[in-house]
Amino acid sequence: MAIIEGRDHQGEHAAPAPALPTELHTTKPVNYVWATARIAIGWVFLWAFADKLFGLGFATPGKRAWINGGSPTTGFLKGTADHTFGGFFSGLAGQGWADWLFMIGLAGIGAALILGAGVRIAAVTGGALLVLMWAAELPLANNPFVDEHLIYAIVLAGLALANAGDTVGIGRWWGNTDLVRRYPILK
Repeated sequence: MAIIEGRDHQGEHAAPAPALPTELHTTKPVNYVWATARIAIGWVFLWAFADKLFGLGFATPGKRAWINGGSPTTGFLKGTADHTFGGFFSGLAGQGWADWLFMIGLAGIGAALILGAGVRIAAVTGGALLVLMWAAELPLANNPFVDEHLIYAIVLAGLALANAGDTVGIGRWWGNTDLVRRYPILK
């Protein structure tokens, strides 16, 4: 029986076709763009963690690695002394609790983004970390207001809103667990 504009071949109203479950819908190309952005930003966080932990020689020389007794917060935060909030941020440099929070944050945010699970929490905590790093550098050297920290924070918000962990990640599975159904912020 052919259905044309809501009527069957006899001219009577036909019931609309049932919607397909979301699992059967094909993934839109934009979802792959969000997934790629999620994995790339996750790598930025995870790489910063690894470089500061082991002193891989990119931003952190081996002698200043955390495993060699260096402080992962000292280099950046001491460099903010001449900035607007320099007194506050440079006072945090090298403090054990700040080092631990920073490194746990880098590792956790990076892992969550790469895996696609916990993207909402990663977006909130990563966004907060990035906004703090932005504030530490005020006034900015190359732009009166916007730098890469704010751009990354905006993209993190987009990742959470787009459920970017569901494509090329374990987000869909993670979102269906009892824990996440009970506490949706964990998605």
